[in-house]
Amino acid sequence: MGPKQLPADQRPREKLLARGPGALADTELLALLLRTGIAGHDVFALSQQVLDRFGGFHGLLHATPDDLKHIKGLGPAKRAEIAAVVEMARRALAQQITAAPVFDAPAKVKDYLALQLGGRTQEVFAVLFLDGQHRLIALQELFHGTLTQTSVYPREVVKAALAHNAGAVILAHNHPSGVAEPSRADEYLTATLKSALALVDVRVLDHLVVGRGQVVSLAERGLL
Repeated sequence: MGPKQLPADQRPREKLLARGPGALADTELLALLLRTGIAGHDVFALSQQVLDRFGGFHGLLHATPDDLKHIKGLGPAKRAEIAAVVEMARRALAQQITAAPVFDAPAKVKDYLALQLGGRTQEVFAVLFLDGQHRLIALQELFHGTLTQTSVYPREVVKAALAHNAGAVILAHNHPSGVAEPSRADEYLTATLKSALALVDVRVLDHLVVGRGQVVSLAERGLL
């Protein structure tokens, strides 16, 4: 049964306007974005198929337009709309952590990095470059590796910090396995970069490890 066959107060659009987006199930929210289904599958069935394929909204937010090509019924227009929504979420979080010191919104920093790195199938090492007031200057992905590891060169991190005229940095990398637990190698790398950056008067405020649905802070663990 598609939206038009439902009673007016049960249609996703009307329900959202009357009761707020929190009243909608996941399939209803996605159905609002997709709008139409395909032959033999209404928009709710298509929405459920998409969510099942990617393991819910978390996986969908990290899917690329190419990933979406594999689902019948997601043509160029629907893929573009989903990609646009994801990019709006990224930019909204970036604007929030650019406007104020990162310590004013640590949860938003984690959310931002989860969107940027959480769905990667290869390990990526990135750095948040911050000004003297700890506001975001830029996020830069400096190194890309394999499924399990990447090589990080302190000299390149220092060069990038100087190029951005950064006063501080937050280090970040993902674990493609989905487990965000920091390793001993992560602790050693953090100490090495902290020492290297201190030579040019740049502070390392944190090192965040991004997994699937979780971001772990080494500073919060007392490992920085």
